[in-house]
Amino acid sequence: MGDARRSGQWMFVLVNLLVLLLGAQGYDVGITYLTEAVPKGAVCLDGSPPAYHFSEGFGAGIDNWLVFFEGGGWCNNVADCLSRRDTRLGSSKYMKKVLSFSGIFSNKQKFNPDFYNWNKIKVRYCDGSSYTGDVEAVDPATNLHFRGARIFQAVIDNLLARGMKNAKNAILAGCSAGGLTTILHCDRFRALLPRGTKVKCFADAGYFINAKDVSGTLHIEEFYSQVVATHNSAKNLPTSCTSRLKPGLCFFPQNVASQIQTPIFLLNAAYDSWQIKNILAPGVADPHGAWGSCKLNIKKCSTDQLKVMHEFRMEFLKALGGVGSSVSRGMFIDGCYAHCQAGTQETWLRDDSPKLANTTIAKAIDCPYPCNPTCHNRNFDTDALSEV
Repeated sequence: MGDARRSGQWMFVLVNLLVLLLGAQGYDVGITYLTEAVPKGAVCLDGSPPAYHFSEGFGAGIDNWLVFFEGGGWCNNVADCLSRRDTRLGSSKYMKKVLSFSGIFSNKQKFNPDFYNWNKIKVRYCDGSSYTGDVEAVDPATNLHFRGARIFQAVIDNLLARGMKNAKNAILAGCSAGGLTTILHCDRFRALLPRGTKVKCFADAGYFINAKDVSGTLHIEEFYSQVVATHNSAKNLPTSCTSRLKPGLCFFPQNVASQIQTPIFLLNAAYDSWQIKNILAPGVADPHGAWGSCKLNIKKCSTDQLKVMHEFRMEFLKALGGVGSSVSRGMFIDGCYAHCQAGTQETWLRDDSPKLANTTIAKAIDCPYPCNPTCHNRNFDTDALSEV
């Protein structure tokens, strides 16, 4: 009995030491509200001001800027947007006032050697359109504001005034819906920066593909078309795409990426967990929940389900052909079951972070699951299933 108690005490100590160690890798950054954006109509879904978290650069990084757009999916109709309006994904009133910065945001050289001393901004997501929407009218019955494109412009204008106009290097980045923001707005961001600034784009888990779900339906294509229609996004999508294809198809990076003129780097899991859950096996295509356990934990997938996921991986790799072969493109495509890997220390840079043939963030494509033992495959709770 005594041995068991002592063992429990040691475990408690070890857990607390681990928490302290991980906590030491991050640091708290307060929120900034862009109240001056409100008169311009650059507001969240509920009409509240947009917001970001800003960590000031220092030393040799004082003139370098990393502008990172947060993810959070999309809303494709009024009812869906209403469900977001009174949450952090639709209002700055509900956002955490302090965020912990780690991974690509870390201010410690050991954990983030390339960007530790840069100006780092995390833009909070509250428009539901990857910053493409712009509808002038506001229905008083819903008080919904579809103004994502105005938010993007207001944020960049604000940062230019804060010193980004003197940037030597600037990177537009983002995760998930923010990663898609990076792809869709990459050249626009470049055009807003001074000509002498070296500009690049970095999309983490933003390469969403147009693929059929397990029932054979193009669910995601219909969903994106509804997003574009609801937010009046067409005019803010790359004209190199909308001049050739329907606007809804221009939400897919595979139809946009090859036309991007600015250097861009993609970080993505070939078994992107969000895409598996919402593109390959969304709830509407799996009414009996046969994919439920598999979507929560890849180790619980059946042999047949893994076969379908391997086929999805091959379709994803084929869609990467849309990036083109220019020397100004790079990618790190691992075979992990994950989504967004830049913002957390364990997957960004640590002794056990994912590697491809001993290569970290470099141009590489991984082998099929489960061949990579360095993966940090995500396990999800049941709440994670209700996303699209």
